[in-house]
Amino acid sequence: MDVLNDLMGGFGSAFSPLHLLLAFAGCTLGSLVGVLPGLGPATTVALLLPLTFVFDPTGALVLFAGIYYGGMYGGSTTAILLNVPGETASVPTTLEGHPMARSGRAGAALATAAIGSFVAGTISTVGITFAGPAMAQIAEKIQPAEYFAVMVLAFATVTAVVADAPARGLCSLFLGLAIGLVGIDSLTGQARYTFGVPELYDGVQIVAVAVGLFAIGEALYTAARMRRAPEEQMLPVGGRIGMSPEDWRRSWKPWLRGTAIGLPIGALPAGGAEIPTFLSYNVEKRLSRHKKEFGKGAIEGVAGPEAANNAAFSGVLMPLLTLGIPTSATAGVLLIAFQMYNVQPGPQLFETQSALVWTLIASLYIGNVMLLVLNLPLIPLWVKLLRLPRPLLTAGILVFAALGVYALSQNAVDLGIAVLFGLLGFGMRRTGYPVAPLILGAVLGPMAETQFRRAMAFSEGDWTIFFTRPLSAAILFLSLIALAGPMAARALRRNREREPEPVG
Repeated sequence: MDVLNDLMGGFGSAFSPLHLLLAFAGCTLGSLVGVLPGLGPATTVALLLPLTFVFDPTGALVLFAGIYYGGMYGGSTTAILLNVPGETASVPTTLEGHPMARSGRAGAALATAAIGSFVAGTISTVGITFAGPAMAQIAEKIQPAEYFAVMVLAFATVTAVVADAPARGLCSLFLGLAIGLVGIDSLTGQARYTFGVPELYDGVQIVAVAVGLFAIGEALYTAARMRRAPEEQMLPVGGRIGMSPEDWRRSWKPWLRGTAIGLPIGALPAGGAEIPTFLSYNVEKRLSRHKKEFGKGAIEGVAGPEAANNAAFSGVLMPLLTLGIPTSATAGVLLIAFQMYNVQPGPQLFETQSALVWTLIASLYIGNVMLLVLNLPLIPLWVKLLRLPRPLLTAGILVFAALGVYALSQNAVDLGIAVLFGLLGFGMRRTGYPVAPLILGAVLGPMAETQFRRAMAFSEGDWTIFFTRPLSAAILFLSLIALAGPMAARALRRNREREPEPVG
């Protein structure tokens, strides 16, 4: 009953005119930017991050909830109409959504993606409502050694999942950890890697890092490809935007299965959206009675992965709110949003910031409904937006990103940091280095250092505490498996490819 009372209090705050307006604005802005080709939710949230600084913490996070969900909804439009996934998790949608659009069924593909996202988002938010407080109570009992081990697990899994080559993922992660070390050491008071620049004594402005890596880096990468790669041809939205009774019959089970796959994996401290979307696609391909349609436009291949994607994105809020650990690049940017207002997610958040948390959760329900009502009618508007010249869109993103970073602090150093990390993000994309481990290292690095020092202080300098405590040792062992497993699988695959075929 306490949960329901808290949720009702959250709805009371979320239904205030200001918060409803902010939720609507967030949903609209998130969809508007998320629908742009190749940006993805992480870039959408990073680009719009400076906009929230003019509001109080509760209002800003309500706005961010809308932006977060809107960015997810918008990505399916480009995946279906342009065959351009905003991020890795949207790749399964392109496999079936774009063939559906080519066969004149873009309206059905867009509808099943939007409704599936609504179903998954609502069920996942119910899960957060009831499991979040219980998970926070358990997290309060976690000691620093276990906390540090969980962060190592998050580092290992994100690095292994998003990187084609683990060495590149580790390089990106260690660079992010080094960025997190910049500033005054809280224990000794010594300046670290500041190079005599006073503006760096408080550390690198993480908002500038996020905007540079995602928004500026992606814009530069898109601009660099314009001359070499032809602009993607957008397919028209043929027929009505909706679903036939047959489409409903074939979609509702994939929606539920996708939610069941995405929510628990996303809620894990080592979760994310990439694994559940591909897993959901494979499950639907195996269970479907229309296997021959896969690769040619099977609606199950859109419904399941989109539901899994949205459920996983909602699920990552669980470890973020209860443990303070982001398990994806988008969640890392969300953690930056919390930290902008001196709100630190973690086990104490449900007690110290109860009104804020429950207003945020209530706004997730409201945002889901708003997006369902908004997105289908506004699809013709998004189609017109996608017809704008690509150079104009890219230039607009660069200008908006630069203005947003400068407006936060009116500091030329922060603007320079954003540009520098924009060039770094561009270079990483060109050379195949993943960006997600870097931003997670920069955001989580200082927290991991704090927990490591606390564990060492409790053990009086005995580093074996991480291996003598059973839970900590088990989590670190899982981290090793998460990092070494994909490497071993790739090695086995290469050996099999090199083996000569048996003769006769």
